[in-house]
Amino acid sequence: MSNVINFRLARKARDRADKAQAADSNRAKFGRTKAQKLADQQEERRKSALLDGVRLERKEESGDDV
Repeated sequence: MSNVINFRLARKARDRADKAQAADSNRAKFGRTKAQKLADQQEERRKSALLDGVRLERKEESGDDV
């Protein structure tokens, strides 16, 4: 015979697992200090400046792509 499954308990267990995964995601996204956020912003600016500096062609800002 097969095992009997209580759908209410299975649903609650699934919901708990989903909430735990969302909590882990939020901890990684929002659970950082101000210094860590500032360091990440500075690193992003540095990367952006580095990529802009080695670009071969600069795109015109006028918007005329024709």
